[in-house]
Amino acid sequence: MEESRKGAPAVLLDDLIAGLGALVERRIGSGARTAVTGVTCDSREVAPGTVFVAVRGFSTDGHRYIAAAIEAGASVVVCEELPAECRDSVTYLVVPDARKALAELSKVFYGNAPDRLMLIGVTGTNGKTTTARLITSMLNASGISAGYIGTGLCRIGTRDIPLERTTPESSGLHALFRQMVDAGCKAAVMEVSSHALVLDRVHGLRFRAAVFTNLTPEHLDFHATMEKYAEAKRLLFDRLDDEGFAVLNADDPRARFMAANLPPERVFCCSTNGAPFCDSSRCFDAKVLDMNVEGTIAQVSFRGQTMAMNVPLPGAYNVMNMLEAFAVGFGLDIDPETALRGLAEADSVAGRMERIWSRDRSRCAVVDYAHTPDGLQKALEALRAVTPADAKLAVVFGCGGNRDRQKRPEMGRIAAELADRVILTSDNPRDENPEAILDEVEAGMAGRVHLRIADRAEAIRRAVEQLGAGDILLVAGKGHEAYQEIRGVKRHFSDRECLEACFAQMK
Repeated sequence: MEESRKGAPAVLLDDLIAGLGALVERRIGSGARTAVTGVTCDSREVAPGTVFVAVRGFSTDGHRYIAAAIEAGASVVVCEELPAECRDSVTYLVVPDARKALAELSKVFYGNAPDRLMLIGVTGTNGKTTTARLITSMLNASGISAGYIGTGLCRIGTRDIPLERTTPESSGLHALFRQMVDAGCKAAVMEVSSHALVLDRVHGLRFRAAVFTNLTPEHLDFHATMEKYAEAKRLLFDRLDDEGFAVLNADDPRARFMAANLPPERVFCCSTNGAPFCDSSRCFDAKVLDMNVEGTIAQVSFRGQTMAMNVPLPGAYNVMNMLEAFAVGFGLDIDPETALRGLAEADSVAGRMERIWSRDRSRCAVVDYAHTPDGLQKALEALRAVTPADAKLAVVFGCGGNRDRQKRPEMGRIAAELADRVILTSDNPRDENPEAILDEVEAGMAGRVHLRIADRAEAIRRAVEQLGAGDILLVAGKGHEAYQEIRGVKRHFSDRECLEACFAQMK
């Protein structure tokens, strides 16, 4: 928190409260001249002068930590319900919605930084990271300095900041915006998760462009139904600014739903199967011309123009990701050739179709974050299309614990149907028994012959040993993650590092 405000004048409590406006229902204590040093909803981050916002969560309630926050130095407490005893030295603000209050306070504390940035949001089940990173690359190549916020990472210039959440809590989010402004950024491209939309982490933000990649079953332990999941995603498109526009994957059946509240002239459609639902002036088509494991060449058509697009990744779904990024560039009046060049030069994304080769380059392993049925199917289909006719396609994967149990047999079915060799292994079992998870995956495999090795390192080693010349191995599920979470403990583990070590040992 302090780094992003280094050298900035102190923020006074009354200035913060002014930003809350009608959200404050009651105030106890004056503290008008109190100098605020930070804003947080995590009592562990509290330091002297911090505003502590008591947010009600799903596993705990921030109101339980008010006393601990005060002991740590909180001078102001924002809450939905006053504690039994109020301290004279502390100012209390009672609000109807602590999450919204956190967002508003953070925005003012960090100098209204998002008002100085062009915000571009990307939402969907799969493809958010790749699409957002492509857009960031395109903007920077076009002279629009852009930062990125997404899965595991915030990137500001050449500096990478690790993140625990795809979309940080609003206090952390505004701290990152401030750092981007201080670094000279003019834009911020961010992945916007359904959790962030429902839980008001992006409350008060207005986006110049909003992108929908696709919608397939995920997080149903949180949203309960696909209808509620879709409604959560659509919230992003209600947050467009007055000049804002939407870019939609028109091949996804939920695209029309995402656009339902928008006038047609603010919607761009992208299609790889020639079936967009908007008129030709706002339609972008792409057709795959050639594909191998190194990448794809596609033909892009829009407004009577046709251009070649080099996609540094295999798979038609990655063509869609790049097509949507290109459409964003078009909506921002970026020169098409400049946009395509910036997209083609984008850095590869760790854990997204990340290719790792044997020393003689005769065998290829691919690390991908595919952890849903749709993600696994698309990854396997993409690699099947570039696997030589006389070679084999293998897959190592598992399913995470405490999440979406219904997807497990479906992922087993997909692997059994699309891969030549299947090894089931542990993902992030969390609080579940890894063997019980694998039982549920196996239930969908209809007796298909496979190996079952719960130890992920051993499973990858065995898969590499089985590779013949020309074979391709997909290691799916964890992608960029460099850990395994077992019984509440995160232990270092990287699919990429494991594969590199296995290939190094090959004769």
